[in-house]
Amino acid sequence: MLAIFDVEGVLFDAEYLPLLAEKVNKEKEIWEITKKGIEGVINWEEGLKKRIELLRGLSYETCKEVADSLPIMTGAREACGILKSAGWKLLAVSGGFTIMTERLQKELNLDHVFSNELIFKNGKLDGVKIHVDSDKSRSAKIKIKEWDEKKENIIAVVDGANDLKLFDICGLGVAYRAQDIVKDKADVTLDEKDLSKLIDVINHHYKLELSTVA
Repeated sequence: MLAIFDVEGVLFDAEYLPLLAEKVNKEKEIWEITKKGIEGVINWEEGLKKRIELLRGLSYETCKEVADSLPIMTGAREACGILKSAGWKLLAVSGGFTIMTERLQKELNLDHVFSNELIFKNGKLDGVKIHVDSDKSRSAKIKIKEWDEKKENIIAVVDGANDLKLFDICGLGVAYRAQDIVKDKADVTLDEKDLSKLIDVINHHYKLELSTVA
């Protein structure tokens, strides 16, 4: 059994680049591009490069400080802990960056995280190396093959249009506090800001009795 999670807005209760943009008073420009990317209005990779370009020159310390301040989503520790205890594999696929996902992987005991990489030169933000593109399923398939997981035993929990291709490779698609376009394509919608509610969804779908009581 495998659970695939988006990161920002699902495992983290925040979006990284808009918070970083506050440091240089470019929130409005960054949010506009972020929103268009999430809604699928613009090419996601180009949008990402544009956003990083706006933030070029920020110090590594600032980028790390903001990454370390990102709050983990309510119920995420509980949901991940219960699934791990039940023998599930946990995979996160993020359009975000290793600077934020490395901590997340440790704290939530995730088996693997795919994410992009911020490039720093002389301690200043200089660009981005894209490993995860707008088709997140491409990254996920690497581990699905390695772990030999069957489609019906895979769930995907996402919130944005740029996550939709993950629904093509899973047996249960969950829209978590998501865009309307995602809700339309999901098998189940979770609007409550508590990721531990995912356990009830899994229990119902797979006829399991995973417990949310510690």
